[in-house]
Amino acid sequence: MNPRALRYLMAYSADVQHQASELLAANKLGEIIKKRHPDKHTLSSANLLYAYAQEIKNEYLRSSPPISKVIYDDKIHVVDHALGLHTFISRIQGNKLKAKHEIRISTLFRNTPEAFLRMIIVHELAHLREKDHNKAFYKLCQYMEPNYFQLELDVRLYLCHKEQYGDLW
Repeated sequence: MNPRALRYLMAYSADVQHQASELLAANKLGEIIKKRHPDKHTLSSANLLYAYAQEIKNEYLRSSPPISKVIYDDKIHVVDHALGLHTFISRIQGNKLKAKHEIRISTLFRNTPEAFLRMIIVHELAHLREKDHNKAFYKLCQYMEPNYFQLELDVRLYLCHKEQYGDLW
């Protein structure tokens, strides 16, 4: 087994890491993930991705600052636990300060289940209100996606499987 495959689970308990390691070694982890999340999403274009994120934002974070862009970014590699990025850009135009919020998602998630994409977008949208990964941040994530923690684990298990055996979808 590839020893780097479990790097996505470093923040989880030894028990979770051990179970994942056993399933990965037996090549059963992909089967479990695929059973939970059988189909990939159809949000392949930037316009569809933006509309999807905007819909979630409008439902849960209406009073938060607008998002100007939501795109897949092939420059984002899943390093240091980053699955997506929320960027805040300020520019001076004339005598006004213009601010833009952008969400960039690794292209790795272009062909994954919608639930994985939702988890990442919810995470990045939560940064509109909470900059740090604190208790309030994760409470907001769970407000927008009650199954947030399970989905985050599933995404990380998928990354372990992908590292060892390749894509599932």
